[in-house]
Amino acid sequence: MAAAAAKHHTFYAIGISYRKADAEMRGAFSLSPDAIDSLLVQAKAEGIPSLAVISTCNRTELYGFAQHPFQLIKLLCEHSNGTVEQFEKIAYVHKNEKANNHLFSVGTGLDSQILGDFEIIGQLKLAFKKSKSYQLINPYMERLINAVIQASKRIKTETDLSSGATSVSFASVQYILQNFEKNSSQRITLFGTGKIGRNTCENLIKHTENKEITLINRTKNKAELIAGKFDLVVKDYAQLEEQIAQSDILIVATGAQNPTVSKDLIFTNRPLLILDLSIPKNVNENVRELENVKLIHLDELSRITNRTLENRVHFIPQAEVIINDIHNEFKLWQESRRFAPTMSALKNKLALLKEAEIKGNRTKITDFNQEQADLIADKIIQKIAGHFANHLRDEEENMEEAIELLNKVFKLEQVVF
Repeated sequence: MAAAAAKHHTFYAIGISYRKADAEMRGAFSLSPDAIDSLLVQAKAEGIPSLAVISTCNRTELYGFAQHPFQLIKLLCEHSNGTVEQFEKIAYVHKNEKANNHLFSVGTGLDSQILGDFEIIGQLKLAFKKSKSYQLINPYMERLINAVIQASKRIKTETDLSSGATSVSFASVQYILQNFEKNSSQRITLFGTGKIGRNTCENLIKHTENKEITLINRTKNKAELIAGKFDLVVKDYAQLEEQIAQSDILIVATGAQNPTVSKDLIFTNRPLLILDLSIPKNVNENVRELENVKLIHLDELSRITNRTLENRVHFIPQAEVIINDIHNEFKLWQESRRFAPTMSALKNKLALLKEAEIKGNRTKITDFNQEQADLIADKIIQKIAGHFANHLRDEEENMEEAIELLNKVFKLEQVVF
């Protein structure tokens, strides 16, 4: 029964991204690490054979095999704050080849909010690694993600699609550079030292001459590790309100599921720029009620264009050639994999017929030569199998019908990969 059911599983990519979902809606569908763990546990219990989940500031997506995409949509909505009705308005569902194409586009930075942002491939690697720890990655998806990783590496080394610094963290620094004099000294507070916070800190040090940067994190020792690397000041979480009052720029990247900064924390009349780099939003919209505060969210930062990003568009065709090259290799593997079980079963069937015929004629033929009989029969089996393999390759659209016919004619055992 399990094998028969597995035959009807289809590969899907479902999710929401910055293309149609604003920051608030992406926040509703975002998944915390614990939520992803719970989702994977439930998927395994429900018989989903293979599934990987990614949730970043720009997208939340599920890649996996299911009998119907609603199985995956239901899992996403049950473990996030999004609803099926909301999903239907802003989401996408890709199937089989289109799902493959989507994963290649995402993993190589072509579908990133900032073109050429290669942070996503690291996030995909971690997502697939986590699923593998739950034994939720089948050979198909493992081969597919390895192909995407290979394409990402080649694009990075063979084109200039990823030239220059990128990502939302870089865009935030670009915004600061464009809105403040380069040699002026702003007091900057970075609240949150996760991956985005760390990258922002590095970009601040690298691209500005500002040394007045203070780090605050709920877990102080994490902030201290980063501060030690760059010789920066660290303050306790309890000092956040006091530190905001002394700041010109507040960068928030806490990764919390609810806002961590609101107007109740701001007791200063001096101009304050707040950059919220988080999904869900970590800064309450009520800060806009304060005349001295300017709030910029990452969606606005991502729309910042500069010469580096504009130049990248010219390298898209080169990237697409590399993707097509590696994707075609994956397709060849995929095609051979589709009829490999049938060909294996056919060879076994022909081998059984050979053994039966040899056994039946061994005593009937004078001076019967077992070795020659085996050699000739094996060559015939290889030729027959080769003809059938070529036929299946040529069928393409009707391959499933051809496989079914072979199974019926030779009464082969149903084998499903």
